[in-house]
Amino acid sequence: SINACEKTSFVFLRQELPVRLSNIMKEINLLPDKLLTTPSVQMVQSWYIQSLMEILEFLDKNPDDYKVLEEFVDALVTIRNRHNDVVPTMAQGIIEYKEVFPHDPVTNQNIQYFLDRFYMSRISIRMLINQHSLIFDGTANPVHPNTIGSIDPNCKVGDVVQDAFHSAKMLCDQYYLHSPDLILQEMSNKKNLPISIEYIPSHLYHMLFELFKNAMRATIETHENINNLPPIQVMVSLGGEDMSIKVSDKGGGVPFRRIENLFSYMYSTAPAPQIGEYTRPPLAGFGYGLPISRLYAKYFQGDLQLYSMEGHGTDAVIYLKV
Repeated sequence: SINACEKTSFVFLRQELPVRLSNIMKEINLLPDKLLTTPSVQMVQSWYIQSLMEILEFLDKNPDDYKVLEEFVDALVTIRNRHNDVVPTMAQGIIEYKEVFPHDPVTNQNIQYFLDRFYMSRISIRMLINQHSLIFDGTANPVHPNTIGSIDPNCKVGDVVQDAFHSAKMLCDQYYLHSPDLILQEMSNKKNLPISIEYIPSHLYHMLFELFKNAMRATIETHENINNLPPIQVMVSLGGEDMSIKVSDKGGGVPFRRIENLFSYMYSTAPAPQIGEYTRPPLAGFGYGLPISRLYAKYFQGDLQLYSMEGHGTDAVIYLKV
């Protein structure tokens, strides 16, 4: 909160973070040997071990020492940066595993279950680290002075929609040399006021950016010989309990029986990008955009659902609790 005490937060995190890191490390050890021994998963495991050891060093340090609190913030930033590439590195591990071993539905289901828990754990750990390091690093955010860490008490949803759309549009223009337009509508009881909620703008941006990339790619590949592409329509609706954002495209849709595949970490409709290549970020990557976006939505008791009509297009709906 605004009146947060750095000492209290430090005492809590030096106990809580090792517990969360240890729990997920135990689950990594339960992965099938064939996946656990891939170079990429081994690298991820080594990052977690190193981060755990670094936090454990603070267990017996004095919380009243200002220098200790400063060192803790520095350590958290180092840990956060070390784990920046966990998602693509783990994805690379899955690719290494799939290239060598045959398709096994039971193992795939177990890996899906693990990755959901692993990435949700990562979201929660990064949330705790970001809150502490952003609030107690001694600086205010000049662009958003009212934010509390990464939480914006007055997050303007339309602005985040526009930001995410324009980022995806730039990417789309680079790849396909044109892109569909956006039609944005807002519906709420408060007439003439832009819809705003208490939320983490970066989480909302992540979800919308993924949905826009998918919608643009589908629209262009379905209407490749047409100059005037059908626009992507976004409806933001605020009710008493939920805020819903519907992203609608006319990109040909997905067969009903394949919808669940889109949320699978073991399935991607696009060729896998190579890590380490100094190229533009791909419009479609490891196929992790949708499953991880759904985890972001679920983290605060929301959800992300797809409703598709094959031959027409897809509606993707983000539900957020208000």
